[in-house]
Amino acid sequence: MASSSLLKPTFYSSSTNPKTLYAKKHTPDNIRCALRAQTLHSPAVVRPPEMKSTPEITPFFPKWNIVQKAAAMALDAIESAINSRELEDPLPKTADPSIQIAGNFSPVPEHPVKRSLVVVGKIPDSIEGLYVRNGANPLYAPVAGHHFFDGDGMIHAVKFENGSASYACRFTETSRFVQERELGRPIFPKAIGELHGHSGIARLLLYYARGLFKLIDHSRGAGVANAGLVYFNHRLLAMSEDDLPYHVRVTGDGDLKTVERYSFNNKLKDTMIAHPKLDPVSGELFALSYDVVRKPYLKYFRFSKTGEKSEDIEIPVSEPTMMHDFAITEKFVIIPDQQVVFKMSEMLRGGSPVIYDKNKESRFGVLKKYSENANSIKWIPVPNCFCFHLWNAWEEPETDEIVVIGSCMSPPDSIFNEHEEKLKSVVSEIRLNLKTGESTRRPIMSENDQVNLEAGMVNRNLLGRKTRYAYLAIAEPWPKVSGFAKVDLFTGEVHKYFYGEDKYGGEPLFLPTGEDEETGYVLTYVHHEKTGKSELEIVNAVTMKREAAVKLPARVPYGFHGTFIGAKDLECQA
Repeated sequence: MASSSLLKPTFYSSSTNPKTLYAKKHTPDNIRCALRAQTLHSPAVVRPPEMKSTPEITPFFPKWNIVQKAAAMALDAIESAINSRELEDPLPKTADPSIQIAGNFSPVPEHPVKRSLVVVGKIPDSIEGLYVRNGANPLYAPVAGHHFFDGDGMIHAVKFENGSASYACRFTETSRFVQERELGRPIFPKAIGELHGHSGIARLLLYYARGLFKLIDHSRGAGVANAGLVYFNHRLLAMSEDDLPYHVRVTGDGDLKTVERYSFNNKLKDTMIAHPKLDPVSGELFALSYDVVRKPYLKYFRFSKTGEKSEDIEIPVSEPTMMHDFAITEKFVIIPDQQVVFKMSEMLRGGSPVIYDKNKESRFGVLKKYSENANSIKWIPVPNCFCFHLWNAWEEPETDEIVVIGSCMSPPDSIFNEHEEKLKSVVSEIRLNLKTGESTRRPIMSENDQVNLEAGMVNRNLLGRKTRYAYLAIAEPWPKVSGFAKVDLFTGEVHKYFYGEDKYGGEPLFLPTGEDEETGYVLTYVHHEKTGKSELEIVNAVTMKREAAVKLPARVPYGFHGTFIGAKDLECQA
């Protein structure tokens, strides 16, 4: 565990000089490390502190009255006791910080704009704009359990302009992030890493007690905005399904600045999932919201091209369901109601509230996009199917079918709960017959070509329409990504691009640059684990050959989802 001198609350920002935090003797190879107090950041790869003992919580009182100070001290003492009790036993792998944020999963500090980066090869002339990718990057080192999904949101951005490239990364300054930074330590409960068993119940009670004494502000949300990104209605929105999105503005030099927690003119009252769907023809945005505690458990809504929100449509589901993604077609919205569910009562039994319910039948709901209610929704069973992500869907009227492309994962809850069985993620074609109410499912690739494919996309200009190609991350060895695959969804043919020995990446972003579906480039961050260096690779999607590699001035941790904002859109931001 870190020494007591590291437990003084400090935080890192772009204006903080790492030299003031650590002397050079503490930074081998002249790489300065910003591991402080309960913070955990490093430009190089570091390992989080081993969770063998509990750090003392250092009292810190903002402008609180005497009652608040007394309440804070009492609640902090209770939290320390909870942490000590929890760490008496080994943490599960899915909540162990020494596993979840080790190596290049560990966080980094913010990095101001660095221009004129070294480029190996040539950046294609058609790439003008900004590539942004979201990820989890905890500001403070965990005091107990932590899952990789729990980290604060950080966006990594590369701007392309006239054949040159610049880089910056910034935290998305959520309400949670700002409050914890002000207090100098983590205080909001970790949704996956901490909210399990009896200690999870105690943490929830602590959370509400701190809100009652106004030590933290519940009203401004508790989300981390670390998962998805979408550019809609002249705004870059950073999202996680536990909160409203956050509006992040891109400055003229390619830097990032959090503007606000974005409520669409106060019309969005509840959370929004991190994978809303932008219709490439209408310009509308379609979204879902789910609640794990109270009814309605699931709602569907949409936004016009100019950001006006529709009324919520309550989707009839009998229990809270993990609803990370969904799909749209030209006419319909496709809503998966699958076997990974939330049962808060499991915490009373000492378990995780996120469970695989083998007795539940998976099904997909088909609803017209512009329905005013859910009366006409048609539920079609898709047995033993759990897709964490859906890549696309389209209608085939000649057979009365809707085709859904997704990665079917087993064990279904393996991301959240510990399993001995290895994860499998199989790209599959699911056919929903609207006439018979039946479904079929088949793997798209042959058994010989089968690899775990879990993050990626189709040509975004054809979302909701029939597409031939999908570009998906090769999630092997899990949870690392050793390359990406271009999958022919019609024939099952697959072309694989590997990053090379000791090199791993993340989600491949397909950037269309031509009139046909296939013409474009794949962009992805790649990290070399032996050298500690990161780069942005640009691969020709037709030839599957690398066109260029942008050498980055800082380590880019493995992360989640991204998007590309064209140069013209950057000029028209709100």
